[in-house]
Amino acid sequence: QVQLVESGGGSVQAGGSLRLSCAASRYTYGRYCMGWFRQAPGKAREGVAAIDSDGVTTYTASVKGRFTISKDNAKHTLLLQMNSLKPEDTAMYYCALKPRGGLCLDPRKYDYWGQGTQVTVSS
Repeated sequence: QVQLVESGGGSVQAGGSLRLSCAASRYTYGRYCMGWFRQAPGKAREGVAAIDSDGVTTYTASVKGRFTISKDNAKHTLLLQMNSLKPEDTAMYYCALKPRGGLCLDPRKYDYWGQGTQVTVSS
């Protein structure tokens, strides 16, 4: 069982930045995806950014050029640097992991989830 704990959410004004962090308990999967997902009230959960065991990253179109996902393998930590935040980025953000590769931005394929951290961007 993998445990994931997010931190770093908060409230910022449009144009501001936040850095999300996800601490993962130890895992030894050869191939995996880790990702950041978000869900706004009344909307479906969507993939924001993901990174696989080879370090390949994918982003949803609306955050390309503004968000950067990275991971520290030694510390089992997943990061999401969010710049130029917009009000439409407001949502609960979740960290997730699946012990398989492929379709890393599809939230339906993930096995382990954190509890979420709220991001609120005001105009």
